[in-house]
Amino acid sequence: MRFRSYDSLKTFDAVARTLSMTKAADEMHQSKGSISYQVGKLEAELGLRLFERAHAKLELTEEGRRLWHVSQTALSQIDREIEDLRGTAAGAVTVGALTYFSSRWLSPRLTRFFEANPGISLRIEPINSVEMLRSVRVDMAVLWGIGGWEGYKCELLLSLPAVPTANHAVAEQVRQLGLAEAVRQLPLLGDSSGDSGWRAWHAAAGLPYAPSRSSLTIPDSNSRVQAVVDGQGIALWDDLVAPEIDDGTLVRLSDVGVKDAGYRILFTERPMSQSAEAFLDWLRAENDRSERQA
Repeated sequence: MRFRSYDSLKTFDAVARTLSMTKAADEMHQSKGSISYQVGKLEAELGLRLFERAHAKLELTEEGRRLWHVSQTALSQIDREIEDLRGTAAGAVTVGALTYFSSRWLSPRLTRFFEANPGISLRIEPINSVEMLRSVRVDMAVLWGIGGWEGYKCELLLSLPAVPTANHAVAEQVRQLGLAEAVRQLPLLGDSSGDSGWRAWHAAAGLPYAPSRSSLTIPDSNSRVQAVVDGQGIALWDDLVAPEIDDGTLVRLSDVGVKDAGYRILFTERPMSQSAEAFLDWLRAENDRSERQA
């Protein structure tokens, strides 16, 4: 049986979060009886028991936990779509971006955007890959790569080739082994694209791609930086890790970088709002400003 009630899912979400019919009733501005009826009706329609009721205490069942996990994401996306359809988010811009790019490049500059555009609100969605991008609604996104993502237009924002990088302990292992042997023996940390970045680097370095140990994939870019700092292996990093290079935390292992790589702005053919156009123009101008100061 297909279930379609948005209101019942919102009620279920409130009860699942609070584990209390009374608190959910206060939040939803309904009576406790109404909340209990809606939850019971939902369970009957789905043919599933979502809550265990014992000693006046509610607990989610395994089925309830699974439904709640899925419904949280779905309800958030539905709410955003409704806002768009109603036009209540006319001055809002949603940007998908790597957490690493957001914290290292975007966040330090955002004050200037808001000073120049006081009527625009901005939402930054953490995005690690084009696959994630396809599942959320954003006005544009910023990802690292060489481009060629099907279904999206893209333009280069920052040209930043990535080179093998490690902490001092791992760098000493590389010195002893030699770089060619080290990238065969030591763990290579990958991003959400798996090993595509490392394959591109090996091609640029003129080395066969034949790692002898299992690689570690860490989609979140900030977590991947920390993994390199902690000595989990070698990763491809660009100039945005300059603070760690300058203070000696990390070491660049080679001058060979992934050719044509950098941070690219992705967007679809869908017309942009004036607010989104303003943010896109600001991104371009801010990069030009940074290059002039370099």
